[in-house]
Amino acid sequence: MGIGKSLNILIVVAALGSLGWLISQRLAEQFEDVPRQQRSTRAVPVEVEQIVNGRMNQIRSFTGTLDANQEFIVSAKVSGRVEEVTVDLADRVGRNQIVARLDNAEYRQALTQSEADLAVARANLAEAESLLKIADRELVRVNTLRERGVSSESEQDTIRANQLARAAHLDVTQAQVTRATAAVETARIRLGYSNVTASWQGGNDHRIVAERYVDEGSTVGINEPLLRVVEMDQLIAVFYVTERDYGLLKPSQKVSLETDAYTNEVFEGHIARIAPVFRASTRQAKVELKVENTDLRLKPGMFVRIRVILESIEQATIVPEAALVTRDEKTGVFMLNPDGASVRWQPVEPGIREGRRVQVMANRVLEGSVITLGQQLLDDASSVTVQSSLQ
Repeated sequence: MGIGKSLNILIVVAALGSLGWLISQRLAEQFEDVPRQQRSTRAVPVEVEQIVNGRMNQIRSFTGTLDANQEFIVSAKVSGRVEEVTVDLADRVGRNQIVARLDNAEYRQALTQSEADLAVARANLAEAESLLKIADRELVRVNTLRERGVSSESEQDTIRANQLARAAHLDVTQAQVTRATAAVETARIRLGYSNVTASWQGGNDHRIVAERYVDEGSTVGINEPLLRVVEMDQLIAVFYVTERDYGLLKPSQKVSLETDAYTNEVFEGHIARIAPVFRASTRQAKVELKVENTDLRLKPGMFVRIRVILESIEQATIVPEAALVTRDEKTGVFMLNPDGASVRWQPVEPGIREGRRVQVMANRVLEGSVITLGQQLLDDASSVTVQSSLQ
């Protein structure tokens, strides 16, 4: 609702209030010299409205802000110069989609170097395996000669020591191959990180780019944000409640929302979570709503007005709020008698309110009409003249 429209409404409300006051003043001046006990013999001009029975809702209104249901910050896992950003603001992004590319020349070179080191390690392993086989055969030959008494014990010890050294060398070269293999895998992973992906977990498979932090040519560091992507198929509305309303709210309660972006249009939602603690600084508790947004019309950050139905009564006795008056510290209404020329006082107990309507409870079934204007001048059994409007 615009400022101009709000101002016009305020002017109209003020004018109606002034008119009502003037009417009451004229009626008061007309009857101020009449003793109360004599007023029942003089007809008072009044307006009436019909008592109705129907559904009544107790509603609370709050203000809040829309937030994204889920969001993900896309960041670089390696440093480098941004060569390309493949998406822009408001673009749709799929899970694991490449959204940016970094200069990867250094990472490709590192992978080539690692692969060369792996090739050398494997060659050394092959050589070590061959030397160990030779040492094994030599040890077998010396042992045979020793059994025949041809070879000395010292020669046998020397050959055995050589065989053990070759076996140890083989273990070392096998470890070198394992390390070189790991280095190749690391280099390959770092090279893959030069393609930055939007790899979020959970939620929907598609999101929207909400913010873009870098452009082509920028130099980014490790874990530096590039994009913020948000899930908008479902939004969260956040508002805060005081202790008075806290106990009336519960999860799954339905709510309606309005926003200035779409005037005279109502969106539906429900309470998802209610904070179990109050903020010490404000004495308020946080409440989160889930709002379906399949058409993506609502946006995170929008200001919303929230209406929560706290209680519903299917068959309520409803009167205008203006009909309620107080007599002798009791609340009641003046009801128009069947003759249409007099009223009777009926004590009532007000219940829930909805706009300018009030649910009332009494010791009897209420039917007919109640006085909504001029009741300040009435007593029980006062005479009245029903008018459609007062001039």
